Amino acid sequence: MPRNQTVKPAGSRLSDSPVPDTTIRFGRLAAIHDSIVGCDRCPRLRTYCQQIARDKRRAYRDEIYWGRPVPGFGDPLARLLLVGLAPAAHGANRTGRMFTGDGTGGSGDFLMAALHRTGFASIPTSSDPGDGLVLYDAYIAAAVRCAPPDNAPTPEEITQCLEHLDAETAALPRVQVVVALGKIAFDVWVRLLKRRGATVPSPRPRFGHGEIAHVDAPDSLPRLLLGCYHPSRQNTNTGKLTPAMMEGVFRKAKKLLR
Repeated sequence: MPRNQTVKPAGSRLSDSPVPDTTIRFGRLAAIHDSIVGCDRCPRLRTYCQQIARDKRRAYRDEIYWGRPVPGFGDPLARLLLVGLAPAAHGANRTGRMFTGDGTGGSGDFLMAALHRTGFASIPTSSDPGDGLVLYDAYIAAAVRCAPPDNAPTPEEITQCLEHLDAETAALPRVQVVVALGKIAFDVWVRLLKRRGATVPSPRPRFGHGEIAHVDAPDSLPRLLLGCYHPSRQNTNTGKLTPAMMEGVFRKAKKLLR
């Protein structure tokens, strides 16, 4: 079974299944994904995603948009966790996979190219869920699971979605290092650590590209948080984030893995 797939043992309940613990964890992750996909807590976001799925962009007018909340994907035994902001309206909201399908040179391709060069991804692009992309020792999640208008979720919507990030990452037993793609993702992860009982230092860790924050967390939580500019076109087209800068973050993260 490929490590980046999640499965539920056929014909069994996870609570009393005799299957190995790793398979139980994969089944737990699959159930969490089902919960994320079925979420309707934020009416504004659900209305917007469904409208985009109906109206479509001309280039994708013959496609069926996903139009639902988007779960994370990757290696369930990953030691590296990436946390992004939210699905793109015509990217993951269309394809159903994070950082996938936002066009040539978009954030997905920019991110996967860096992950590929550092050994975390099998190919340097992310076009659609059937493209053969496999993540090695890495998992990608997001602070918000529905595409927000103008890429700007409200504080209330971020709060509503925190439970999904909490549940999904709690089912990833080996994560040691978290890379936050952007300030919002960084702040959301610090908030999640505090919610889980970690001691957040004072002053509170501040986001910075390539900066590492150390958090006194329980053994079940990763204690290293690494900031990285988000690979949005606004950042990559202006040179705020270059391929070398993003690659450098993942090389630093790889050295931190035990």
